[in-house]
Amino acid sequence: MKTRGAILHDVGGPWSVEEFELDAPRAGEVLVEMAAAGLCHSDDHILKGDMAAPNETLRKLGLPTMFPTIGGHEGSGIVRQVGDGVTEFEPGDHVVMSFVAVCGQCRWCASGMEYICDMGASVMTPGMPTDGTFRHHTAEGKPLGHIAKVGAFAKHTVVSTNSLVKIEPHLPLAPSALLSCAIPTGFGSVANRSNMRVGDTVVVIGVGGIGTGAVQGARVGGAAQIVAVDPVEFKQKSALQFGATHTAATAEEALDLVRGLTYGVMADAVVVSPSLITPTDVRDAVKLTRKGGTCVLTGMTSQMTSSVKIDLQDFILMNKTLAGTVFGSCNPRADVFRLARLYETGQLQLDEMITRRYRLDEINDAYDDLRNGKIVRGIIDYGIE
Repeated sequence: MKTRGAILHDVGGPWSVEEFELDAPRAGEVLVEMAAAGLCHSDDHILKGDMAAPNETLRKLGLPTMFPTIGGHEGSGIVRQVGDGVTEFEPGDHVVMSFVAVCGQCRWCASGMEYICDMGASVMTPGMPTDGTFRHHTAEGKPLGHIAKVGAFAKHTVVSTNSLVKIEPHLPLAPSALLSCAIPTGFGSVANRSNMRVGDTVVVIGVGGIGTGAVQGARVGGAAQIVAVDPVEFKQKSALQFGATHTAATAEEALDLVRGLTYGVMADAVVVSPSLITPTDVRDAVKLTRKGGTCVLTGMTSQMTSSVKIDLQDFILMNKTLAGTVFGSCNPRADVFRLARLYETGQLQLDEMITRRYRLDEINDAYDDLRNGKIVRGIIDYGIE
């Protein structure tokens, strides 16, 4: 079939909205008609080269090329066709994507750590995870990748059943797209990784989509004080609507604020979720963390960043924890359902996080808005095409 999607032809972009060919799903695969796709910084990091390399560079290194590829790893939609042997999904099912594929069989899945499933190692390699071949093709018939094996920036896409989570049909699909990445990543950073307890003080550095999810995780978890740190005044004000009790423009400003709020103890938990984590961000976040506290690195960093500088003696002697996380250490098949319940009961705000809805053809303008701090979370709404 023919459909349309936003394609990156190489590092640097821009996004090119084009018609492409899509094959029918094979064994273990599903065809999804997308309802909405979230605009996440991760896709922009691929465009800029923070998480990718130009085809020419990869060829010189003898490595597989990544482009062209369809963008988008956060989304929701409706199953339209299933491949051979698929029994867990059927046409008409409402689903959200999971950029963390879950095989259910590796050591990590068997240990309850689906978020580091072994399938994640190939998430940026083009081709279907089922057999390595392609279902997406350019108009000229060339193989076309799909980011995170999802390709949410397309009206239709074919994905593995391992990359889908079924949701209740009465849930609105557009806000449910945020359950695919922003919410579990941010919320889970607090709930699953930070060791936060009721009455604690939590600092969230960077309050875009993921950071706002972290603020909500702290609020729902019973934090007494939640400090949102962001240089964009609009995002500071927005964070207050989602549960932040205080705001600051910089980590330096937050140091004085948190010191005063905690009588010098500092924050019990710190979540670092700017668009791109720098060594300075890590240094400052560890300073904000109290003795015995936990600092969680949630945002992405450039592939060129290989080290950070912290006061190592302070880190060791003060018994601090510096933790990484992917997908907020959530298990998609269990936690998406739990987060959806929080949304249904009014405890989790999803609709309010969507600052603006865009048409697919507006994707470059949408990412300009994201880079310029104009939106908390934007979505491509396929219903307004």
